[in-house]
Formats: sequence, C-alpha cells, structure tokens
Amino acid sequence: MNLIALLIGLVIERLATQIFHWRRMRWMDRLIDFGFRQADRLATWPALIPVVLLGVFLILPVFVVIWFFGSTLAGFSYLLLAVVVLFFSLGPRDIGEEVGAYCKALESDDDEEVHNAAKAIVEDEVPEDPVDRTTCVEAAVCVQANNRLFAVVFWFVVLGPLAAWAYRVTDLIRRRAVFTAARDEQEDGNSARVRDAAEMLHGWLAWIPARLTAVGYAAAGHMDEALVALRAPTEEKDVTTSERSENLLARVGIAALALQVRPEETATERAIRGAEAANHLVFKLLLIWAVIIAAMTLYGFTQ
Repeated sequence: MNLIALLIGLVIERLATQIFHWRRMRWMDRLIDFGFRQADRLATWPALIPVVLLGVFLILPVFVVIWFFGSTLAGFSYLLLAVVVLFFSLGPRDIGEEVGAYCKALESDDDEEVHNAAKAIVEDEVPEDPVDRTTCVEAAVCVQANNRLFAVVFWFVVLGPLAAWAYRVTDLIRRRAVFTAARDEQEDGNSARVRDAAEMLHGWLAWIPARLTAVGYAAAGHMDEALVALRAPTEEKDVTTSERSENLLARVGIAALALQVRPEETATERAIRGAEAANHLVFKLLLIWAVIIAAMTLYGFTQ
C-alpha cells in the first residue's frame, strides 16, 4: 500500500506543478511562532525540549486523522491520506522547477533574475562571481534534493506517511527558526538557541538519508570520482550534524557530475549545463530509488 501511495505521490509531485504553492503552508508560520514564544518562557530549559514539543504539536493532528480514518473503506482511505500527506511532505518547492527558472534567467542575461533564482535554490546568500555561483548552485541542487525529496521518501518507506510528515515538520520549524534568528535585532541569544536546536533535530533526521543519497549519487553519476569524494577525509571539527551532511552531499554530488571543461563554452552555457546536469543526476537517482523500493516491496521488506 505504501508503495502505491509513494508512486502516486511522486507522479503528482512531477506533474501537478500548478498546485506546488499549496505546500508552502505559510499559515503554519503562526503556529510555529506561537511555539517559539512559548519557548521564550522556558528559557531555562534545554532549547531542544520546546522544539520537540512544538514538533509533536504539529504532527499530532495528522496522526489523529490517520488513526481514525486510515482503516475505513477497505484501506482506500489510508491510500488517499498517504498520498495527501506525502504530497505536502515533499518540497516545499520543486527543485526541478527552480532549476528551470534559473536556466531561463541565465538565458535572459538578467543579473537580478539570475541572482534571485540562484538564491531560491541555494536558500542562502549567493556568490557574486559567476564561476563560484555556478559551483554553489550545482552543490545546492544536490543538497536540496535530499532535503526536499529523498529524505522524505526514505522516512515514508521506513515508517510510513506520519514519519515523512514528521521530517517535513522539523524542516518547517528549522526554516522558521533560521528566519526568526536572522530577523532578531536585539540579539538576546534565545532565538539563536532555538535555531540551533531546530537545526540539530532536523540534522539528526537527515543524517541517514543524506548518506544513502550520497552513495546514490555515486551510483547514478561518475562512480570513481564520487567514491573518492565519499571516502575523502575531512577536517570538519566545528560544524553541526546538518552542516556535515550538507557538505558530504555537495562534495559527492559535484564529484559525481564530473563535468569536463569545454574550451569554447561561455560562462552562461557552463552554468546552464551544470544546473541541468545536477538536476538530471537527481532524476536518475530517483529512478534508482523507485526500482529498489519496488523490489523491496515485492520481496516483502516494505508494505
């Protein structure tokens, strides 16, 4: 049943681009902000406790709906609920759509549009240098694919739709916590404390999927270069769990692309080729995952 729901959900995710804005769920920002205000009252507690409680508060309604209605209509209601939950757990934005917008901006030669499109993919500040920006975008595609797609699919397959929603909830909390901390002008320290806790919780849930995705990049791309990057020793001593996973995905993803220099290629053409190659790598890995999950289902490893 979960496999059928997963396949339907992924098809909808690929085709129903006109309703992607529903997944942004801006209305949940108010609930998350309310949770942050309660966390301010618990400043003496470890910040992870109110963050986890907030996550449970946001997960509970979905759990109740699945619990009471998931077994009705001979399982059809569970299938429908699983598809809906998966759809809203993916994203919130489609990486393929953003790559397309980025490439169109590059073709239009509009620096502002290019910067905005690149920033949407990177979800952070973008280098001004075109070469650095190209590498940054390629790495971000590999990182965001895990955050928006593969980690959700992993938890959906392992523990079902509620686990996929739990992962998305931690991501929503993390995003809002980062935004709130950046907006906080008083620098009282509490916003940063909550942000660090939210990033820690999300990083824990992304740890296993990130490593499976990194291995998948090696299988879907240039394996020799990717395996070297996967095994390469690092000196990441003061980075968080989330940052360590993102660095791994970026390093292995770029190596798996193994894009060769073309002497007559312009910077714009190189940027478009790199972004499309990274998006193609993600799509190839998605197909590999679909085949593996289907095989696991046929042999009884998943539901």
